[in-house]
Amino acid sequence: MEQPALPKTEEWLAKLATDGFVVLPAVFTPKQAEEILFSLERAFQEQADEVAIRSDAGHVYAARNILALWPGAATVWRQAPLPELLGALLGAQFGLVRGLYFDKPPDRTWALPWHKDLTIAVREHRRPSPSFTKPTLKAGVPHVEAPQKVLEGMVAARIHLDAVSPKNGPLKVIPGSHHTGKMLKLGDTPPHSILVNRGDVLLIRPLVAHSSGQSHADTREHRRILHLEFAASAELPDGYRWHDFRPGQ
Repeated sequence: MEQPALPKTEEWLAKLATDGFVVLPAVFTPKQAEEILFSLERAFQEQADEVAIRSDAGHVYAARNILALWPGAATVWRQAPLPELLGALLGAQFGLVRGLYFDKPPDRTWALPWHKDLTIAVREHRRPSPSFTKPTLKAGVPHVEAPQKVLEGMVAARIHLDAVSPKNGPLKVIPGSHHTGKMLKLGDTPPHSILVNRGDVLLIRPLVAHSSGQSHADTREHRRILHLEFAASAELPDGYRWHDFRPGQ
């Protein structure tokens, strides 16, 4: 007998557990994506040059501290089914802890090798701790490599503000690679390219191995993404504190 289909939330949670990522289609309309882009670009123009990195043609291709730069980032994600799904995935005490912005403009492409996202933004990064290591500053914000338990209680929502095709340097992931913890072990599982439409959202665990290639030389496509990170709890070990924590409920 054929098994009944799982409700969407359960289906997405099951895929996240197995693969470490899932694409949620059409969370935002193309018009909403355009409005987000407009708000971000206005924020980039109003802030000092150091908040964003621009190409020679003036395109912003990277920006950190988005929660401080653009207040709308704190609420833009509150669009169904994200709040319900994040609550089911992380628990009732979850919150938003960091926001980033990426693009691959036609005049400034780039690539990243295979890696896992191991660092988090904190208030102070030099406290004695056996759990937090490799203190660094990124755009003036303290960061540390977090313990595996903290990373296992996190997920990123990547809001795609452009369609992603093979031409504009899609993210590539290794399904199930989060099961090896912080170890970067690619194994025999073939990479999966994240090809999405404008307005789709990728939920991905930080311990999923991922990489990104350069855009094709002949493309004029952007690949603009608002990357928001969520954690299960405001509490961190050893007296550490998130640099930002915006409660999800």
